[in-house]
Amino acid sequence: MSKTWFITGASRGLGVDIAKAALAAGDRVVATGRQRSQVADSLGPDGDRLMSLALDVTDAGQAQTAVAEAVARFGAIDVLVNNAGYGHLGYFEETTPDDVEAQFDTNVFGLLNVTRAALPVMRAARAGHIFNLSSVAGMRGSEMGSLYCATKWAVEGFSEALALELAPFGIKVTIIEPGPFRTDFLTPESIRFGAKAIPDYEERRTAQRATFEQRNGKQPGDPMKLAEAMVQLANDTAPPMRFAAGAMAVSLWDAKLETLQAELDKWRQLGLATDFPPTA
Repeated sequence: MSKTWFITGASRGLGVDIAKAALAAGDRVVATGRQRSQVADSLGPDGDRLMSLALDVTDAGQAQTAVAEAVARFGAIDVLVNNAGYGHLGYFEETTPDDVEAQFDTNVFGLLNVTRAALPVMRAARAGHIFNLSSVAGMRGSEMGSLYCATKWAVEGFSEALALELAPFGIKVTIIEPGPFRTDFLTPESIRFGAKAIPDYEERRTAQRATFEQRNGKQPGDPMKLAEAMVQLANDTAPPMRFAAGAMAVSLWDAKLETLQAELDKWRQLGLATDFPPTA
């Protein structure tokens, strides 16, 4: 049975590939982006199975309107893909409160806005699948990634709790954790840097930014293959809570699990000793 997908951030990058993969599978797609014209430029004009909408995810009212228009056109939302977001990279001291607010507004509060708008539709249908785009930054911290990692860890915690809340309604939640994929993530259109330079960070900042520039366009992950994998997950009766995408993401999870287990084992007895003594 064909599905209706609602995808945010579908004017470029991975969002476009997800929309194309869903359409290729015979599904219907509501593709959204800040500028509807850019969505149409990337995916073509609206048709029997494609609808493009303007959506700034930071606008809760616009999210409600977009969902209503999608349901009016296709009757349902079977798969929600919270893909819209961007990376703000920089040492925390070199960021500003405005940087923090903007990063969370899009990556976290925008995701919440769209999810809140779509949930009544899915809950009424007693079915659905939500994909929340995280990152390897959601499984481990990284230098110059304090703001971005914070948003992705927030998405991970939210998604885990949401999955428990929605399971009784037949709604599934999957966190997508890509490693480096060859999208526009490291291009000026998708990434922002802290502008408040502090001399103590100068040498490391310069070196780190150089590595970002060197990696752009050379990332090992194929975004179309990830998009096709998501279509496969959307049709699986028992999809995972987390999906590590790409060899780097898989190897990072292996290393993370090993580190967590070793740390837990090392401090286990001290941790257990912090409880009150058991009562007789």
